[in-house]
Amino acid sequence: MNGTAPLPIDAAVDPAGFIKANMRLRPVPSIPEISLYTAHPASNLWRLTGKRGEGPPPYWAYVWAGGAALARHFLDRPESVRGRRVLDLGAGGGIVGIAAAKAGADAVSASEIDPNGIAAIGLNASANGVTLEIMGRDLIRSDPPAGIDLVAVGDLFYAAGLAKRVMRILDNCLAMGAEVLVGDPGRAFLPRARLQPVAEYAVPDFGDGGAAAKPSSVFAYRQ
Repeated sequence: MNGTAPLPIDAAVDPAGFIKANMRLRPVPSIPEISLYTAHPASNLWRLTGKRGEGPPPYWAYVWAGGAALARHFLDRPESVRGRRVLDLGAGGGIVGIAAAKAGADAVSASEIDPNGIAAIGLNASANGVTLEIMGRDLIRSDPPAGIDLVAVGDLFYAAGLAKRVMRILDNCLAMGAEVLVGDPGRAFLPRARLQPVAEYAVPDFGDGGAAAKPSSVFAYRQ
């Protein structure tokens, strides 16, 4: 823990306070340049929704391989983001956007609709000394923001319906002239016919507890 006593259950109304008190701020395996507030067995994340099993799954509380691969890519190849306006779509805890900012992006927007994830992005960005514009509206169901040079998509192809909606906004982003990079370890609904491999990294994945690394790729998304 970070030395702060766990909050009582009624603190679920304060996601940022709960995260700081009940999660661990630690370097990401394979990406030590970035530290994130990360869940552990004693975090009791269900308390953020009030009851067990209710509310959106806490995907933001863990590192996913696709996002980790993109983060590693940006840090290893800062020229891919330097001076550009970057959108981290479905940002989770913000690892991709944080990496882009650290690598020299001119501006970074992090899109996330889970209120707890939004709180985590703010805390994680502050802990890493970067500034992200947090966008709380559902960009998958609306027009992409104007002026974006690069869209980064980490691990959003794990469900069929979501994959279709993601592809719709990515096609709109391509039409607006943005480059699109996808990080993914090979989830079931990855649109492989639309992807060109760029790089591969060994990174942690959701549910692995950070104990083991697995191959995950960065792809260029094409028409």
